[in-house]
Amino acid sequence: MSKLWGGRFTKKTDQLAEEFTASIGFDKELAEEDIQGSLAHVAMLGKCGVLPPEDVERITEGLHRVLQRIRRGEAEFAVEDEDIHMNVEKMLIEDIGPTGGKLHTARSRNDQVATDLHLYLRRRVVGIVELLVDAQEALIRTARRHADVVFPGYTHLQRAQPVLFAHHLLAYVAMFRRDVERLQDSYKRIDTLPLGAGALAGTTFPIDRFYTAELLGFGRVYDNSLDAVSDRDFVVEFLAHAAIIMMHLSRLCEELILWSSAEFGFIELDDAFCTGSSIMPQKKNPDVAELIRGKTGRVYGHLVGMLTVLKGLPLAYNKDLQEDKEGLFDTVRTLEASLRLLAPMVETMKVDAERMRTAVRNDFSTATDLADYLAAKGMPFRQAHETVGKIVLHCIREGKSLYDLTPEEYRRFSALFGDDVRAVIEPERVVAARRTYGGTAPERVAEQLDAAEAWCRKARAWVEERSK
Repeated sequence: MSKLWGGRFTKKTDQLAEEFTASIGFDKELAEEDIQGSLAHVAMLGKCGVLPPEDVERITEGLHRVLQRIRRGEAEFAVEDEDIHMNVEKMLIEDIGPTGGKLHTARSRNDQVATDLHLYLRRRVVGIVELLVDAQEALIRTARRHADVVFPGYTHLQRAQPVLFAHHLLAYVAMFRRDVERLQDSYKRIDTLPLGAGALAGTTFPIDRFYTAELLGFGRVYDNSLDAVSDRDFVVEFLAHAAIIMMHLSRLCEELILWSSAEFGFIELDDAFCTGSSIMPQKKNPDVAELIRGKTGRVYGHLVGMLTVLKGLPLAYNKDLQEDKEGLFDTVRTLEASLRLLAPMVETMKVDAERMRTAVRNDFSTATDLADYLAAKGMPFRQAHETVGKIVLHCIREGKSLYDLTPEEYRRFSALFGDDVRAVIEPERVVAARRTYGGTAPERVAEQLDAAEAWCRKARAWVEERSK
């Protein structure tokens, strides 16, 4: 069968070239969006008098039948028809005859594919926001269940100061909030319609792009036809946001992996999210967390790949832009799968509160509070810092912890130490003393939990509004 664009050609496309340039193997994922855009386009053509009502009706009915065939898995996509747009149009013509060829009036594959991508990404971004909120709520519920658990906070992967475990989890809730806000901000650029820009210069037909936008629920229309067909900023922006989200997921998964090791022993991941060894019977490997961490690299790669494709393209459309889809689709699938697994993995993990508290008591993470204690009694902080450093060195040499020293031993280093010195370094007291806004004191963490829950409710409302 001849190409729909074949009138100017005298030879068939080389078979290898045909296979090389075809995109149907992956852009068939856009079938629903392609038909959705076509239904709006033909309705607009009818409203503007470009097509008669009977043609609009036949094309509309035919498109619905093609859509049902695709949904039932009955459609056969052909490489020789290159892409999803030509495949759908061929199916339509086979269904209703030559009238199907009128569907492409006043549009190009250039503005058509851009529209498909906007429709696809607009829908998937809303779903990803919802998954991020699911992850936030799982972290919040886990934090509430362990609201009074004291946990060793780290810097440089060395124990630094005690915090509430809930406070630590809420740091990831805050990261995911920024992720949601970035996606919400990018949504208005995704929510822009390119259809009607034609190949690059617009069209001579009296179309109404704003009516098409209304039918498809777009908030805006591209102002410049060249920009409309060549813009992939919205794809790059999404890939960048996805890379940041995966980075956050990877950081959390790295901690889950560490905490579940025998060396830490702070948590145990549920069996449902672990696997065993083919040779070592005792092993319980955190494979899901490791794979989320590992898949972060492929998402980074897709971002760099897309930026590289775009960096040298002249206006307007170039075939290079066909490379915008596989990385995008893979990123969406990777991100969605990772988020769907993260929430239940966090919520089902077992927390060893006593192991965490023991870790805090056996280290020197309350040393800052000893220095603050001396500074509050009038000693310059730098001198207090040096004094406590000498106390820590003494403990290391003697094989003791700060809790093992008596008040008399403390007074060997400074007469300012009173009999209350050991109470000052109790983990719960150390945590409770950090009452500044955003701190780890229980009342502050309670405020953060309430605020996070309220914010999640607003984010869910945003999702629901755009899912109608």
